Amino acid sequence: MISLIVGMTPERVIGNKNELPWYISEDLKNFKALTSENIVIMGRNTYDSIIARIGKPLPNRTNIVISRSMEEKEGIQVCRSIQEAIALTKKENKEAFIIGGAQIYKEALPFVDKMYISYVKKAYKGDTLFPEWNKNEWEEIEKKPFEEFDFVILQRKKK
Repeated sequence: MISLIVGMTPERVIGNKNELPWYISEDLKNFKALTSENIVIMGRNTYDSIIARIGKPLPNRTNIVISRSMEEKEGIQVCRSIQEAIALTKKENKEAFIIGGAQIYKEALPFVDKMYISYVKKAYKGDTLFPEWNKNEWEEIEKKPFEEFDFVILQRKKK
């Protein structure tokens, strides 16, 4: 299954200067619980921001980085396109999570079956937005309110 996980403000802000504009511990715990023992697919900038923050790829996950120029590195697999990354995940019986950034989300949306969204309640300034998507193609299957965000799971409607 191809899923997408994202935190965004009401204005669809997802990043600022290649970092998350907020720090919400409960949201990070939720991200870790969902993605651990699974596959994460990200673009080069998202990978670079993770390395800058924790100094290594995300632990306890298969890390796939989409980049046209990056070489293989320890702890990651490099794919040249979202299609190549998705094909690679089909070999494993795990959920694959698209974790950003904006361009990767945009390219992956047509292939995504489920979206895990943390709607951050406070407005933050940012230079990166989540792409527009057709909300009519999705149905809400779960919603959990938290103090600083609402966690929503959307599933693509069957055609």
